[in-house]
Amino acid sequence: MRSEIKNKLFSSQLNTHNSIPNTHTFHCLLCPSGHGGYIKACVLGMFSKKGEQVIDTGVYSQYLTALLKGDRQACARIVQSLIDSDIEIKVLYRELFEKTLYEVGHLWETNKISVAREHLATAITERLMSMAYPYLFRKKPISKKVIISCAVNEYHQIGGKMVADIFEMNGWDSYFLGTRTPTGQMLSFIEAIQPDLLGLSLSIYFNFPALKREIEAVNHAFPDLQMIIGGQAFQWGVPPLKGLKNLRYIRSLEELERDMGGQ
Repeated sequence: MRSEIKNKLFSSQLNTHNSIPNTHTFHCLLCPSGHGGYIKACVLGMFSKKGEQVIDTGVYSQYLTALLKGDRQACARIVQSLIDSDIEIKVLYRELFEKTLYEVGHLWETNKISVAREHLATAITERLMSMAYPYLFRKKPISKKVIISCAVNEYHQIGGKMVADIFEMNGWDSYFLGTRTPTGQMLSFIEAIQPDLLGLSLSIYFNFPALKREIEAVNHAFPDLQMIIGGQAFQWGVPPLKGLKNLRYIRSLEELERDMGGQ
């Protein structure tokens, strides 16, 4: 099946490129002319760049357009094609889901799209993430636990869910509490689970005071518990974190994985 997909996307002619010695490059029908038509190991708009998989900008644009139109089937076809092409799931999350959701959020914040369309794009993305679920548990468990929750008064959970999935991909046991979990209930859950790390997600900048109070409560109840915070709210800037203990700000899913690699 995969060979049939590749044959549809690639011309039958092999070419040699001077910048990639001793390898073959393929002409990809989805690649924009900016790549000169030839890229290494390009499958369904995915190519390698310095050893890292990257989703082609043309495929990204097609997906974003379909997402903003609310065309779930078109989005699903693109995601399934990338999965069939053996894309790393972390790349799918980082290069497609995360980037498009930040763009959708920016369009909403600048009044370019309605809140209804923003909610639709978020709901579609959350459903598409389930397509990757069977691939999350391939790494050997590392006997570490993380709790991920959204800040009090938050109604957007998808960013936190993506973070929880990234931890699962890296062998952690992750517990995702979703939105609107009361602080007291979260503290009780921390006591029961005894996690190695707590992650809090914030999507609306004006909810930062609530997040700060939640962090202070955790600092008081669990003075040694390490925490990370992140989310689209911080695209506007990181507020002063003075006085908050055991806290790190994580800018992106890519940074999260680098941070886990150092632990």
